[in-house]
Formats: sequence, structure tokens, C-alpha cells
Amino acid sequence: MTVTAPSLPWSDALALGLDFMDQTHEEFVDLLARCEAAADTDLPALWRELVAHTAEHFAAEDAWMRDTGFASGNCHSVQHKVVLQVLREGETLADAGNLAPARQMIRELAIWFPHHAQSMDAGLALHLRGVGYDPATGQVRRPDALPAAQIHGCGGATCSPTEAAAEAAEAAA
Repeated sequence: MTVTAPSLPWSDALALGLDFMDQTHEEFVDLLARCEAAADTDLPALWRELVAHTAEHFAAEDAWMRDTGFASGNCHSVQHKVVLQVLREGETLADAGNLAPARQMIRELAIWFPHHAQSMDAGLALHLRGVGYDPATGQVRRPDALPAAQIHGCGGATCSPTEAAAEAAEAAA
């Protein structure tokens, strides 16, 4: 049996400098690699584990966003909902014995995740650091740094130049 390297190995390039975020992301990357390497008989159970982890991962990030001034329909949260819906469809198909969609999703997730982490999640990490967010308590140590209006974009430079400039000013303050 030939063992190949995962399509998406964990690396420092994926780290965002927030332990609570990086740990969850590293777990996601590990589960994705396990799914990629899984035998057909093991894939449905591992895929369910990946979907459950991803649901918790996204729910945590969505809660952090709600706690720190993001609107409920911001583009980052919307992307979470769409990706999770697709993963759940793959779960249903894998449980029915159709593994091809899950295998394709593994390849696509290995491409999507670095972009998501380095754009939307990086913007969120910058924002969370700027407001002094504690995920264990949900407390904001710098409430004066919270946005005056709800954030509707993703919180990063990929959404709007105005938003990115405001976040950079908050982080520098």
C-alpha cells in the first residue's frame, strides 16, 4: 500500500496566531487528511466526524462574530452555512454508499480551506485580537474597539477596502 502525503498538510502558512482558532483549524486539516487517506469502508464514518467537527468549528466562529459586532448575515457566516450544507449532502450520499461526491469534496476542501483561512478567518483573527476577545468567556476586553455599526462583510480585506482600513486602524489603536 502506497501512502501519499495529504493534499492539504498543516503548515505555518495556515496559522493565524490565535491558539483557539489555530487548534480548531489544525484539527480540521487532520480530519480532512484522514478522510482523504481512508479506505472506502471507513470513509462514511470519518466523513460524519469531519462534518460534526466542521459544524462545531463554524458555530464557534459564528458565535465569536456575533459577540464582537458582526451582523448575523455577514458573508463569512453565510459561507459557513453554504459549505456546511454541501458537506451534509456529501454525508447523506456517503452513508448511502455513493463515495465519489465526498472524495471530490475532499479535493475541493483542500483548495478552499487555505483561501478561507487566509482571508476571512485572518480578518476575523485580526478583529478578535483588536477587541481583546476571550472565547472561553465571550468577553471583550476592549469594548471601545467594537465597531459602531454591525459588520456585514467578512471582516477582512477581501470584503471591502473601507472595512479593512477601519479594522487596521482598530488593530493599531
